[in-house]
Amino acid sequence: MDIAQGSVSTIIGPNGAGKTTMFNCISGLYRPQAGRVLFKGREIQGWSPHKIARFGIARTFQNIELFAHMSTMDNLMLGRHNFLKTGIVSGALLFHSRSKAALDEIENRKRVERIIDFLDLQSARNEFVSNLPYGTQKKVELGRALALEPELLLLDEPSSGMNMEEKQDLMIWIKDIQEEFGITCLLIEHDMKLVMDISDKILVLNYGKKIAEGKPEEIRDNAEVLEAYLGED
Repeated sequence: MDIAQGSVSTIIGPNGAGKTTMFNCISGLYRPQAGRVLFKGREIQGWSPHKIARFGIARTFQNIELFAHMSTMDNLMLGRHNFLKTGIVSGALLFHSRSKAALDEIENRKRVERIIDFLDLQSARNEFVSNLPYGTQKKVELGRALALEPELLLLDEPSSGMNMEEKQDLMIWIKDIQEEFGITCLLIEHDMKLVMDISDKILVLNYGKKIAEGKPEEIRDNAEVLEAYLGED
């Protein structure tokens, strides 16, 4: 499959179709046994996850992978680790308002504050993540991925656990991430209304194989897709 720069594309398919496995291959958690993963013209299969993150790919997870006993702000700041310019010694001098570490901290906090405003997380900024509702935790994980300033954002079931209002907000955020931040988005998603409303292209997997690919209107009435989902004869 090809993902166009600046697009919103979605991978759908029944449980066990291989959707998250594909994400794990792209983000470096798995090494594919065959085939290639290319990003910005370079083969990245076999790269470590942190190298892939530095190269411009960030992701969220189907099961939330946050530091539960740290605040929202601290979790988002962890997403800025690729941009920290100071070492241990200069970091120890953070108390000095003119130190490089202090200026570095201020600059990264400004970036995080923009994300907090963008995702409407002001009331959660100082709360431990473990105390937040599940839907808000999903927003924090999205914010941490955005803090990496990726060129490609992988979102694994971003709407799971969200209520209808939160899903509506999510659709707006994804389109804003695409249009205002210029980030290419690739989703795995089960909410078909959300998928049809925001996707430029949809890829359908079943048992690890691509069975369909196209625009939402091409996928909606595809007989093979309906059979995979509904088991129709």
